[in-house]
Amino acid sequence: MGWLHLINPLYAISGFVVGVLVGFTGVGGGSLMTPLLVLAFGIHPAVAVGTDLLYSAVTKGVGTIVHGFRGTVDWGIVGRLAAGSIPATALTLIVLARSPHIKDTGHGPITVALGVALILTSIAILFRQSIAAYFAKHMGELPQRQTTILTIILGAVLGVLVSISSVGAGAIGVTALLVLYPKLPTGRLVGSDIAHAVPLSLIAGLGQWAMGSVNWPLLASLLVGSIPGIIGGSLLSTRAPDKVLRPVLASALLLVGAKLLFG
Repeated sequence: MGWLHLINPLYAISGFVVGVLVGFTGVGGGSLMTPLLVLAFGIHPAVAVGTDLLYSAVTKGVGTIVHGFRGTVDWGIVGRLAAGSIPATALTLIVLARSPHIKDTGHGPITVALGVALILTSIAILFRQSIAAYFAKHMGELPQRQTTILTIILGAVLGVLVSISSVGAGAIGVTALLVLYPKLPTGRLVGSDIAHAVPLSLIAGLGQWAMGSVNWPLLASLLVGSIPGIIGGSLLSTRAPDKVLRPVLASALLLVGAKLLFG
C-alpha cells in the first residue's frame, strides 16, 4: 500500500476524464493526454510525451486483449505496420538521444510536432469517412504488393510521429488504413491499429525512459484514473451522441494544436 502516496488525485481525475472520452470516441489518448499535461499542468513537453507513451502502451494493451478475443485484429496488417514503425521508432529515438536541444521548451521541435499532429488528428476525426470515400472512388483497391509497401511506409511515418509527439497512431492511422483497406470492416481496422500501437508505444516509451523523459508517479496516477474511465466509456459508447462528440473533440484538438504552434 506504500505506493498510494505517489498517486496525485488531480492527475487521476484527469486520467479518468480522458479515459471516458477515449472510450466514447475511440480517439487515442495521446491526442488528449499529452496537450493536457503540457498546457494545463505545465509538464515539460518531453516528459509529457515519454510518460504518455507508456500510458498508451498499457491502456491499448487492454484494448488489444478485448479486440483479440473478439477476433477484430488483422495480425497481417499489424505485422506490416510494425515492419515500418519499429525501425523508424528506433532511428527516431537515436536522433532524439543525440540531439539534446530537441528537448527545449517553448516552440521546440517536440512542441511543433505535437501541434501539427493534433491538427492532422482533428482533420482525420472530422473527415475520416469523406477521405476514405474519396480515395475509394478515385483510386479503387490497390494491388496487394502496393498495399503492403504503403502499409509499411505508413508504419514508418507513425513511428516517427508517435516517438516525437505521442500522437498519431489513433485517428491518423485508422484513416490511412481505411484508404488502404477499403473492403475490411472498420472495427477490424481499429482493432489492428490498437494492437500495432502497443509495441510502438512501448518501444518509444522505453526509449524515452532511457533518456529520462518518464515521470513514474505521474504515470501511475494517470493509469489509476484512466483504466476505469476507458472501461466505463467503452461500455457506455453505444449511448454516446457520437455526431456531437466527434466535432466537439476535433474542434478542441484543432484549437490546442494551433495554440501549441502559434502560442
